[in-house]
Amino acid sequence: MVAALAERGALLVLCGSNHAPVAVCLPLDGHHGQNARMRAQWNASKPLAKQLWREIVVAKIRWQAAALEAEGVEAGAFDMLARRVRSGDPDNIEAQAARRYWPLLMGPDFRRDRSADGINALLNYGYTVLRSLVARSVVAAGLHPSIGIHHANRGNAFALADDLIEPFRPLVDLMTIKLTAKGYSEVSADVKRAYAGLIALDLPGEDGTTTVAMAATYLCQSLARSFETGKASNLNPPRPPSAIELAGLGATVT
Repeated sequence: MVAALAERGALLVLCGSNHAPVAVCLPLDGHHGQNARMRAQWNASKPLAKQLWREIVVAKIRWQAAALEAEGVEAGAFDMLARRVRSGDPDNIEAQAARRYWPLLMGPDFRRDRSADGINALLNYGYTVLRSLVARSVVAAGLHPSIGIHHANRGNAFALADDLIEPFRPLVDLMTIKLTAKGYSEVSADVKRAYAGLIALDLPGEDGTTTVAMAATYLCQSLARSFETGKASNLNPPRPPSAIELAGLGATVT
C-alpha cells in the first residue's frame, strides 16, 4: 500500500499519539527539474539561507498581527517587530514576537507544549495538516523537505516544510480558538474536518484571490527559483487576509 501511494506521488505522514508527525514517506521520482533544484537547494549559500529566513519570519509576524486583529487585539507592536528582523534573525525577533503573541491570543495562562493534551493537541493536529500540505508542495516543486533553510535537526524529515509552514501557523491558531469556543477539547471527526478545510480557505494573492493550498504551491515554487537564481527577492510568502476575513474563519464550525 505504501509503495502504491508513493508510485502515485502521494505523501504519507505518520503521526504519534499527540497528533504530531513522527515520520514521512515521500516519492522522489517524477519531477522534471528535481535533480537540478535539489542541487541548487543543497548548494545554497548561508547568506541566501539567512535572507530567505528573514522573509519567512517577517511574513509570520505579519500573519500573527492579522490573527490578533481578527480577535480584536491591537497588534501595532508586531509591525515594528517585523521591521526589526535582520538577515538570519540574529536578534531572535521571531521568539520575541511569540512571547507577545501567545498570551494576547490565548490568554496569559496558556503555554505551548507539544506533548500536552487539550488545546495543545488541537494545535498539533492542525499544524500537522498544514505541514503535510507544505511538504507535498515542497516535493512537487522538486525540492527535498529535509534540507531546511533554518531548521537543521538531522532527525527532522520535515525541516524545509517546518521553515515554510511558519506564516501559515496563525490560521491553525485562529481555528483552534473557534473550536475551543464551541466546546471542542479533543481531536474528533468534526475537528479534523475543520482543520482540513483550512487548505481551501481564500487568501489574497499576486494575481487575485487564491487558496491556502495554492499559496503553499506558489511559496515552494518561488523558493525553488530563489535557490536557482541565488536571490531571496524571488521568494513569495503568503499574504494574510484582512482581519474581517479572518474573523469569520470558524463560521462553518458547528
